[in-house]
Amino acid sequence: QCAFHVARNCGPCIIHISRFDEEISQFDDGDDDDGDDDDGEDGDGDDTTAPKLRGIVALQKIPKGDVIIEIPYEAAWNLGQENNDPTLPGSVVLREYCRWRTTTKSSSSKSSSSTVALGPYLEMLPPFQSPDVLGSTDFFSDEALATLQSPQIQEETLARRGKTQQRYSTDVVQPLTTEGAYQWDTESPIATTEQHLRWATWLITSRVLTVQGSAESNDNFRLMIPLIDMCNHDRDSPHILTGRAEKGGTLKVIAGKTVEVGEQV
Repeated sequence: QCAFHVARNCGPCIIHISRFDEEISQFDDGDDDDGDDDDGEDGDGDDTTAPKLRGIVALQKIPKGDVIIEIPYEAAWNLGQENNDPTLPGSVVLREYCRWRTTTKSSSSKSSSSTVALGPYLEMLPPFQSPDVLGSTDFFSDEALATLQSPQIQEETLARRGKTQQRYSTDVVQPLTTEGAYQWDTESPIATTEQHLRWATWLITSRVLTVQGSAESNDNFRLMIPLIDMCNHDRDSPHILTGRAEKGGTLKVIAGKTVEVGEQV
């Protein structure tokens, strides 16, 4: 069982998070692309270095039509109704993440029930300034953006940065100075910057899924769904996300084709 399932008392996974190297290494043949070992000596085939994969991989064969992942709606993080500005839920994520960071590092701080519940999930998110994060165009320099030779990507990135800067000024600075909210660390203390909000907004754009509400409404909600949002995106994927954002509901990924052992979901 993964840490999140243990924390939320959900059922066992039939998938696996690739951060656990001792399990995932069985799918690596230990061979480099050039046929040479890292130490320059002849290899004996015993290299157990885990492949550089972040995502979810099947540990057993999953037939077409079977449920790959099933998460109760109550375990998802509902960040409100869908709109075209990711910086709004980004500020919510940043505030909750800061609260979690400061309360877990301070023995005198009391965590809210929502922070405690989100803790296992927040701990699994790519950390601020980690390689995963810095690989996003949101953190490219202007010169690096220009080298992409893609006006569309450049315009979208710069527009998102502009919205992030505006959101930081209107929604973060005031609580930061008057309420002590958005403190990144209790030891210094270190205040959050626009770069932190840029990171939180990147989490939204890279992980959030839009899910319909109840059948009686036309509402769509932005959800961060544990494990499901760790699946890497493939626009040609045959798998199906199903479920509704409503109390008592379940959010599922159903296999649109048979998933073989060792295959990424």
